[in-house]
Amino acid sequence: MSKDDGIVPQQAIIEGSDDEQAKAFLAERLANLKSDLNALPADASPTERARIQLDMANAMLGLEQAEAAWNEARQAFDVFIEHEQWPDAVEACDIMYQTDQPASILALAHGVWLSVTYPIDPEHSIVLLTYVVDETPKDSDGAAVAAATAHYIVGLRASDEQHDSLSFLTTNLIAKVGQRHGDVKSQEALDFWMEKMELNDPQIFLPRMATVLDAIVQDQWWFDRDALREKLPVN
Repeated sequence: MSKDDGIVPQQAIIEGSDDEQAKAFLAERLANLKSDLNALPADASPTERARIQLDMANAMLGLEQAEAAWNEARQAFDVFIEHEQWPDAVEACDIMYQTDQPASILALAHGVWLSVTYPIDPEHSIVLLTYVVDETPKDSDGAAVAAATAHYIVGLRASDEQHDSLSFLTTNLIAKVGQRHGDVKSQEALDFWMEKMELNDPQIFLPRMATVLDAIVQDQWWFDRDALREKLPVN
């Protein structure tokens, strides 16, 4: 998978295939990727090496080699952060989250922070914020804040071609959260619930999103957030 292909689990490639054929396909892909990694010249860029590791991690994920997938993605993540390759760093976080390792929830929080802070493809941001919704208890405000953040990012970053489909997804995500959180069953009730939850004002819900991430990570951040904020593109 190339860096522009988005975050697509290898299982999606082999959906509907015979299990043994699927495993053989991924095993062959992983072997080829390992060969590619070993064949890199000594002067190859760190990001080139890290992208192969990321593809390896994705193949390992499909082969249910969870710990190995985590290790490759974690190493790649550090390289991507050092070289300011934010979309790749977010993809590494997605893979780490899917490995279901002890620190997977930390990886998710890091991926969300990056995908909200940096102007990456909104589809990636929505994927990670939907994970947060799924991870959050139904009576918690965190899911509502994550859904509102996803919808806000669509309005802020989506291209004309993306906007309608992504807005549809995030609108449904908000409705889903409203139903489980506030027993919302009509548009009027949804509007009232969003107003009560202060989900219409990004100056209110974005700091709340940051609080949710801080609660997840505690003091275990893998990078200096203030230093990364300084690297934000200037409009």
